[in-house]
Amino acid sequence: MSPSPSPSPRGRTVALLVVGLCWTAVLFDGLDMFIYGSVLPHMLATKALGITPGQAGDLGSYATFGMLVGALAAGTVADRVGRKTLMIGCVTLFSLASGICALSGSVAVFGLGRTLAGVGLGGLLPTAISMVSDYARGGRGALTIGALMTAHHAGGILSAYVAKWLVEPVGWRSAFWVCVVPLLFVPVLIKALPESLSFLLARGRTEQARALAIRHDIELPARPSQKAPADRWRWDALLNLFRGGEWIQTLLYWLASFGGLLLVYGVATWLPTLMRDEGYNLGSALTFVVLFNLGGIVGMLVAGRASDRFGAPRVSAIWFALTAAGVFLLSVRMPLGVTFLVVFLTGVFLNSAQAMIYATVSIRSTPDSRATAVGWTSGMGRFGAVFGPWLGGQLLATGNGDWGFTAFALAGVASMVFIGVAALRTPRRAVRDDAPRPVVVAG
Repeated sequence: MSPSPSPSPRGRTVALLVVGLCWTAVLFDGLDMFIYGSVLPHMLATKALGITPGQAGDLGSYATFGMLVGALAAGTVADRVGRKTLMIGCVTLFSLASGICALSGSVAVFGLGRTLAGVGLGGLLPTAISMVSDYARGGRGALTIGALMTAHHAGGILSAYVAKWLVEPVGWRSAFWVCVVPLLFVPVLIKALPESLSFLLARGRTEQARALAIRHDIELPARPSQKAPADRWRWDALLNLFRGGEWIQTLLYWLASFGGLLLVYGVATWLPTLMRDEGYNLGSALTFVVLFNLGGIVGMLVAGRASDRFGAPRVSAIWFALTAAGVFLLSVRMPLGVTFLVVFLTGVFLNSAQAMIYATVSIRSTPDSRATAVGWTSGMGRFGAVFGPWLGGQLLATGNGDWGFTAFALAGVASMVFIGVAALRTPRRAVRDDAPRPVVVAG
């Protein structure tokens, strides 16, 4: 195949525009996702809304359950209303939901706000990835999506500073009012974000897609196949994951993803609270959030390169082992500088270990089952994302907070074992050496 032609200046401009707008939206996504964990130590210390540790864990799970619903519904809704419209709807939803949290007078109303926010958060990221994929031309799709993923962790860093600067002097509600600010970004999306070219072609709006491509001097994506055969193909692809001995491989991937996202969202929700429980002050606990997310940005940028060189299954297993060691070390009182380093390295490995599960599944799947295999692996992992925050809350509620880091470390060990065993098996659906390399995404 001949190399893709270099994009024109106009093509580069619209690509940067789309990536910039989607990056900003995902930044707000990360802010809203991590803000709860950042303000939680203060809420528990002041008994805000009468919240208990057990209820705090439940509230964390409400958001991740909402993300599960949003992620599963995103594809269907986007196919009906369009990627641009869905992105605008998701930003509006999680911003308004944060307003509900800020105004809430009870745990039940606060929980409703976090659940609705989760639906918007879960729907935004896959839609943003689809948008930048449409406009990233010239063989830079993986790099573009990797850059997009850094926004989520940048939002986590921002959440720590919002909590550090506002919560103690003003109160926890102020942090959620900041999360309403993305509403001001909605008119910018309406005005400046172009529609997805793939969506326009799929809906038969070929002339509109062609006009948009000509205006921005970019290539049109390949036309999708007809809908009915595609529906049958999707069900066949799902059944193929369980035919013969493939069900063992599939379950190993699902279990690894469950443990990985349990670890990711459990640590994201409870890191500041558990560190404060270990004796660190609130300022240090929030600094850990900053370092953890800085590590996540670095990890996302190096994960693909490491996988290309050493193989995604092998690196994923090693990354989970290092993550488990780092999380366990956080339960040990160490000099502050050493703890900062451990938190940073844990962020590097944890946030990219899960992404490399998806890379492994993608590499080891045939083209006709790849999207289904990765999608279902991610979906099953989302149940771990619901369970992780709940588990941390239950441990604290029963006076076993000291076991929090140990429990999360064990989840990392389990994922290491599952992905390691899966890597040792030789799947019959392995792709050819000339198959296109997968795009590594997170969450």
